[in-house]
Amino acid sequence: MARHLKDLTSVFARWASRVFSVELDGAPLYFGLQEIKRKGKAPQVFSKLQNEEEKCYSLLVCSSDRIKREKFYWELKDKLLRNLPPGSDVTNMSSFLPDVKNSLIKGYFLKGKPENSSHIERFLVDLEQQDQVLVCSYSGDEEKQHWTQHVWSNKEVTLKYHVVSAETPTCHPSTLNMINSDVFYCLDEVCEVLIKCGDIIPEASSVLRMLPSRVNARGKPDFPVVVIEGLDATGKTTLTESLRDTLGATLLRSPPQCLSPWRARFDQEPPLIRRAFYALGNYITAEQIYQEGMKAPVIVDRFWHSTAAYAIATAVSGPVANLPQEGSELYLWPSDLLQPSLVVVLTLDPEERKRRLRDRGQLKTDEEEELDHNHLFRRRVEEAYRRISGPDCVTVDASPSADLVLQQVLLLIRGKCHL
Repeated sequence: MARHLKDLTSVFARWASRVFSVELDGAPLYFGLQEIKRKGKAPQVFSKLQNEEEKCYSLLVCSSDRIKREKFYWELKDKLLRNLPPGSDVTNMSSFLPDVKNSLIKGYFLKGKPENSSHIERFLVDLEQQDQVLVCSYSGDEEKQHWTQHVWSNKEVTLKYHVVSAETPTCHPSTLNMINSDVFYCLDEVCEVLIKCGDIIPEASSVLRMLPSRVNARGKPDFPVVVIEGLDATGKTTLTESLRDTLGATLLRSPPQCLSPWRARFDQEPPLIRRAFYALGNYITAEQIYQEGMKAPVIVDRFWHSTAAYAIATAVSGPVANLPQEGSELYLWPSDLLQPSLVVVLTLDPEERKRRLRDRGQLKTDEEEELDHNHLFRRRVEEAYRRISGPDCVTVDASPSADLVLQQVLLLIRGKCHL
């Protein structure tokens, strides 16, 4: 309890300066707080309420232990959906200090029918007692033009603020906490997360043992290293195998085969833990690249670009404009990770890619399912690929025949790598 109070004290130090983001229709809407009531229209998130009598609540997960916080937040949504009355609505939300890194607090925004308010509030009081959740409720005046935020503590309302509109921030709020959380830029940070989650995921210690000596994780091999990137069903496997045979190269895949026994386990975990697992795979692959690259050219089926592009596109919602701006540090290559000589990204018309996936009849990851159903997510992934630097990606259209794609990529390799 004492630690929780310390966490809340830190949050409340600048509570009135915070901005709140609520995801509606796949994009964030923002509101802020003021201590003095002022005239003005209700923030959009409240004016969009379908029923004027709906009750609104917010839950923010505030633990300073980020492993515990991410795990609790990840499991909380299912708990809400299971326990809230029918007709309740749950959507993602967050709170942050504009332009202040690591100030983001994630949670959920709830709407419920007035006849269910007592049921909902009893459930929220029970949640609040778990020492990780900060609960707020919202009430509007008779015209629903002015709204008040009521902050709960120990079953009572302790603070009240007037809700006001807030300007859209220059960057999507998720970018504030992205470094070494959604995207990892340092092996030490990766290992720290996996070590700390060892108590809740025993398999983490086994995964860490797969990491060899990291002396050469940044080493430069004698032969060129070519990475082939792209969404599933763009022809990466066919191309990488053809390049291997044509160039007499070694073919490696990321994540490496040694992590396969644990992929399904970590795919079930919160993004922080799942991203750390895949980031570790990049460093293991880098060791393999260095060793093989001292003997022959190396072709790699996916590498850090995939890990970063998917993570950035998942953490940021809405249109491509919400991605970190071009040139952001979030697109920079990790300083302690081997850099390829050339990175090629295969692109394909979305409908053709879907057709190829159907022909395969293969099982897809949650992210691949999202690519099929959410064109904005697909566009964010593709644009994130394009913005990553060190090295930049070269885009190749994968719609022609496999042989024509091979010839085009061979020309790129010969021009860039002098093979």
